[in-house]
Amino acid sequence: MKYAAQVVDLHKEYDLGSIKVHALRGVSIDIPEGDFLAIMGSSGSGKSTLLNLLGALDRPSSGQYLLRGEDVAQLDDDQLSSIRNSLIGFIFQSFNLIPQYTVLENIEVPLHYRPGYPPLTAADRDRCIDVASRVGLGDRLDHKPFQLSGGQQQRVAIARALINDPTIIMADEPTGNLDSATGTEIMKLLTTLNREGRTIIMVTHEQDVARQARRAIFMKDGLVAGEGVFPG
Repeated sequence: MKYAAQVVDLHKEYDLGSIKVHALRGVSIDIPEGDFLAIMGSSGSGKSTLLNLLGALDRPSSGQYLLRGEDVAQLDDDQLSSIRNSLIGFIFQSFNLIPQYTVLENIEVPLHYRPGYPPLTAADRDRCIDVASRVGLGDRLDHKPFQLSGGQQQRVAIARALINDPTIIMADEPTGNLDSATGTEIMKLLTTLNREGRTIIMVTHEQDVARQARRAIFMKDGLVAGEGVFPG
């Protein structure tokens, strides 16, 4: 079996003045390629810390993290940045769009950070338009974020996450700022991406959202307290 990600005895500690916070206390988990994993838990359980480590946005205090077989803890910042840009797409609860950019310009952002920083080509622009159309924004290319609904802004974020054709998508509460109907639409889109072969790792506190994944792990006090597989 091929694994998108594997963590072994992962620990993460933060020093807050004289206080040491143990955010993760020894997490081990295998995530096969093509998995759709929901990470659940209450506030402070360690779920967001785990997602940040899996997304190579932070480094563990100890333990091993293999991303497609490569020990990312041994990589320098430039190598981590390259991996994030080529292998991982990020979707955030707050969308994280650049307000002065149009839909098209927001989707283009990751292309500017490819190795060597090559200028955008006509083919790049066409690909951005194609991805925008795929998420239902083909007629909104010139709109700014403030001209879009929350669901449309999240679709821009998904298109941006897809533009470098990542194999893994990290989604942090992707429906958290959306009404239930719009959240359902976003989850259908993520489910489609998973069926196409992409690995999706999603933090959520909503059971109805989590049940649309293939399986879930439940975090408590920096540990995996349980695991479940969803039928379907």
